[in-house]
Amino acid sequence: MDKILTLLDGSAYSESVCHHTAWIAQKLNAGVVAMHVLGREAGASSKDLSGALRLGARTALLEELSALDQQRARLAQAKGHAILEDAKGIIEQDGVPDVSLRLRKGDLLEAVREIEGEMRAITIGKRGEGADFASGHLGSNLERILRSSKVPVLVASREFRTISKVLVAYDGSASAKVAIKRMSASPVFTDLEICVLSVGPDQARAQSVADEAVAGLKAANIVAAPRTATGEAEEVLGALMTGEGFDLLVMGAYGHSRIRSLIIGSTTTAMIQSVKAPVLLYR
Repeated sequence: MDKILTLLDGSAYSESVCHHTAWIAQKLNAGVVAMHVLGREAGASSKDLSGALRLGARTALLEELSALDQQRARLAQAKGHAILEDAKGIIEQDGVPDVSLRLRKGDLLEAVREIEGEMRAITIGKRGEGADFASGHLGSNLERILRSSKVPVLVASREFRTISKVLVAYDGSASAKVAIKRMSASPVFTDLEICVLSVGPDQARAQSVADEAVAGLKAANIVAAPRTATGEAEEVLGALMTGEGFDLLVMGAYGHSRIRSLIIGSTTTAMIQSVKAPVLLYR
């Protein structure tokens, strides 16, 4: 449990993921496992089109397709190794000497599940390799990881900056309470400026909810200030993150049921999409 798992795909977010990983690893005095997963399609045999061919063309085409498959597989592996070696260099340069590399083939979620029990946290970029082509959406792999992970997940923003000011979105839900409990037991937050925000129409209740979280942190000698606001949670949180220079947003992940989240979305997804800062999520 003294390792951080960082998931890398070579996207525009990958360098930032490495810097965020190094930051949290140093805070936890932890090593890093950097992993790149080759999709099952990488180097997979091409669809057999030979049934429609006749004479010697079929043999020639099959040989050519096989050669192309082998070449794609070699290139995919070479790219994976290059991504991991670059990541190791960045993380080590940031001051983390213990970095191990894993190249896997298959499904990302299955690869994560195999080693998640040995990990203290996971880091991943907000978007994948298609980031510049679908700017209004989260990476599909990110959503799968967030909905299944049993350890905290740090979702890195596109650019890294030193984290000193933290906004905690607290609504009293089960996952929010887990967030406060995990924060209280973590050295990550001991020297950071922390604000706990509760959003709701009933200001007295919102204040009580925020005070509850602050008291939990105070019991662990972590200083935090309570704050309340009214309005739509996504809008309020987004405005505060941008307007007051918070470097990190901490939330409980997917407070609603999974089915409801799939149907109508959730504050979690909306916030990851809208804020420019990294988001740390607890389940």
